[in-house]
Amino acid sequence: MEIKRDKYLQDLINRMHNHMIKVVTGVRRSGKSYLIFHIFQNYLIEQGVHQSHIIRIELDQRKYRQYRDPDVILEYLESCIHDDRMYYILLDEVQLLNEFEEVLNSLLHIDNVDVYVTGSNSRFLSKDVITEFRGRGDEIHIFPLTFKEFMQVYEGDMYRGWADYMLYGGLPLTATMKTEEQKISYLTRLFEETYLKDIIERYHIEKAQELEDLINILASAIGSLTNVPKIESTFRSVLHSNISGNTIRQYIEYLEDAFIIHKANRYNVKGRKYIGTPVKYYFEDVGLRNARLGFRQVEETHLMENIVYNELRSRGYTVDVGLVEKRGKDVNGKSERKQLEIDFIANQGSRRYYIQSAFAMPDEEKKKQEKMSLLQIRDSFKKIIVVKDVVNVTRDENGITTMSVYDFLLNDHSLEL
Repeated sequence: MEIKRDKYLQDLINRMHNHMIKVVTGVRRSGKSYLIFHIFQNYLIEQGVHQSHIIRIELDQRKYRQYRDPDVILEYLESCIHDDRMYYILLDEVQLLNEFEEVLNSLLHIDNVDVYVTGSNSRFLSKDVITEFRGRGDEIHIFPLTFKEFMQVYEGDMYRGWADYMLYGGLPLTATMKTEEQKISYLTRLFEETYLKDIIERYHIEKAQELEDLINILASAIGSLTNVPKIESTFRSVLHSNISGNTIRQYIEYLEDAFIIHKANRYNVKGRKYIGTPVKYYFEDVGLRNARLGFRQVEETHLMENIVYNELRSRGYTVDVGLVEKRGKDVNGKSERKQLEIDFIANQGSRRYYIQSAFAMPDEEKKKQEKMSLLQIRDSFKKIIVVKDVVNVTRDENGITTMSVYDFLLNDHSLEL
């Protein structure tokens, strides 16, 4: 059964013939190649584009290795253009192409070509798209499967589906595997033999164990505030390592550039400003996170928070961690200020949502605790609490909406409920 990725197909359709390079980025095995070489190519053919006007090169395949040379690939592409009709050039893993910025800029000067490329490393793509293409690069970031996409092919109800998704994540190939043994083996090998190896070779890392230890620390701390000095202290006290803060910072950048982790910055709602540190790190795919820890630290509360974060980003929101201050009196009647956390502030244009990932609110005390930070916000933007329990979507007298994680994930318009 085919997994439909309608959002990303529509993203490509909306950008057709816009005289820009369409750059599809994402973590390895998230479905970039399938998107452009299968879903998008089929769309083109359905629209009447002849196969001869679709030029595809998979640069990570050995048989296409010669085309990693910029002069060779340009000569080949130009030789394929025989008339004035539109040609669609699809290039996979373009970061393997030497001087790819110059090659893509050259293609921009050919009137009847529309160019689509994929890449798995932001350092070679996103930043270069901005600097080299001078506003003529258009990035589309593809995420692993959302829970709704995952359920398209899952053989079971949404409750069992949630348990599997939370444990094994949303990489497309994982979703099609039948046994737990297959999934565990695939995710474990993928992390070790693809992601880690790729980073170590690309950046010539000699102390690979320190990189692996850092990944384990970040994986164990999803949903927790952290910073480089705190991580450095953990290395010294627990692992007896003298790794420097600069090296830790550099390794974190490598993991971000490979789209393995993503940083959520802190934002002071009342002060309307960002706070430098600490920050939170979330994994692009929770299955990869769990595999890294040998499926031993499966804390559903933190994994649900990670999944909610990924869902918001996949819907196109920029997502921060919120901070709001509450003034009150301590037990002695003295004035005090408390810093309360808002799990997520999701922004998209003029829209904003404040979201708590609460997992469970079994009693009034827990409800009061989860709502406390939201009640300190004085603006009119919507406030939502997402819980694991199956509940009806409700809104209280303070305008705070509560919904189940299933309603949140399975309804594309859940933020408007």
